[in-house]
Amino acid sequence: MWLIHCLVFKSILRKDSKTMDYHVSLPPSTTTCLSFKVHRRQPELVTPAKPTPRELKPLSDIDDQQGLRFQIPVIFFYRPNLTSNLDPVQVIRRALAQTLVYYYPFAGRLREGPNRKLSVDCTGEGVLFIEADADVTFAELEEADALLPPFPCLEELLFDVEGSSELLNTPLLLVQVTRLKCRGFIFALRFNHTMTDGAGLSLFLKSLCELACGLHAPSVPPVWERESLIASASTLVTHTHREYDDKVEPEAVVVGDFLVSRSFFFGPDEIAAIRRLLPTDLHNTTFEAMTSFLWRCRTVALSPHPNSEMRMTCIVNSRSKLSNPPIPSGYYGNVFAIPVAIATAKDLMEKPLEFPLRLIQEAKKSVTEDYIRSMMALMATRGRPMFVAAGNYIVSDLRHFDLGKVDFGPWGKPVYGGTAKAGIAVFPGVSFYVPFKNRKGVSGTVVAISLPVPAMEKFVEELDGVLYKCLNGRL
Repeated sequence: MWLIHCLVFKSILRKDSKTMDYHVSLPPSTTTCLSFKVHRRQPELVTPAKPTPRELKPLSDIDDQQGLRFQIPVIFFYRPNLTSNLDPVQVIRRALAQTLVYYYPFAGRLREGPNRKLSVDCTGEGVLFIEADADVTFAELEEADALLPPFPCLEELLFDVEGSSELLNTPLLLVQVTRLKCRGFIFALRFNHTMTDGAGLSLFLKSLCELACGLHAPSVPPVWERESLIASASTLVTHTHREYDDKVEPEAVVVGDFLVSRSFFFGPDEIAAIRRLLPTDLHNTTFEAMTSFLWRCRTVALSPHPNSEMRMTCIVNSRSKLSNPPIPSGYYGNVFAIPVAIATAKDLMEKPLEFPLRLIQEAKKSVTEDYIRSMMALMATRGRPMFVAAGNYIVSDLRHFDLGKVDFGPWGKPVYGGTAKAGIAVFPGVSFYVPFKNRKGVSGTVVAISLPVPAMEKFVEELDGVLYKCLNGRL
């Protein structure tokens, strides 16, 4: 058992290499100082509750691209239910073993073959599970505004077991359940992105919750069928796919820059303020309005050279785009495209907001079945390349994947359920849109942003300045 002491107070995120104390940035209104300890038991392997097939299952040509070869952490916070004596650790551990019977590839290990092709060796070895206790209450975390990214002591609420973050030959899921002293709890999970996307993870978690609540089998049976998204020899690259350009330019956010993360809430008032910057007759979705606004604000904050090429990549769930054959409802592999909108920094900063919004609309519209098949052929013939990181801001919209409905029974739905931080792997330029109801009861979207410290200061100034003027009728 490990005993970890966590400190939370208003400061910039940093980790002291000589201690195990984690200092976390909180919203400006926060003045609370919070300190708590995490007791963590030895990691264990949870295996399927019944014997499962031993086989080698190739991933699809969307799954195993270089840009997905990393882990993504998600986290869920639950209020206590004082009328229940159930232990969330026992409930989730048991349900996990049962769920792995149906999602047995998750209990295997990834192998790499010729042409960098990934396959799952369905060994049944299991997934990593950690039981933990924290001497802090849910109310204390809520009072400290610690229920949004960046989370206090994330490293201890989802412990990185040595060697487990590698791509090959390691567990494909890492789960930690941390009891709070009030009988609430925190459920955290890290998954290998080559195995599943947001929609697929939602299916897995839905099954996990159903089995935790007493069902004998998932209501939506999982489907593998990755072979339907493996390019045949006759599939051709028929589109340009600028998202995978070969050229490499200097990145505005350099690895090694001192980064800070903050979460921003966009409710109906904020979205209405953004739309006041757009023509009234221009049809747009909340995603398009918010994304075009954030792309511009982030560009202003980074202050790139005016002629720099800036990119906005929208992750487009493409299940509905495919009809030959259609994607089964239980398919839990990756099915998305990453079309890119491109503009110079000068145009983004000086032209009306309508300009980036239309670019984003055009990028989304470009995704068709032929586009996706073309992307699969590109992966198979060009060595599964990485997307362009230079000047890129990537947005993934998780609002429609029911992560806020991960319900294990007596504790109800999580107060926060979504990604645990901004960025992916070593690339900080990724934000996730997570549904959230703030303490005033207003429903909206939380967006975590990661930027170098000076850029974050400029980003907040730009964001607040524009929204304040709009909300007060000055624009």
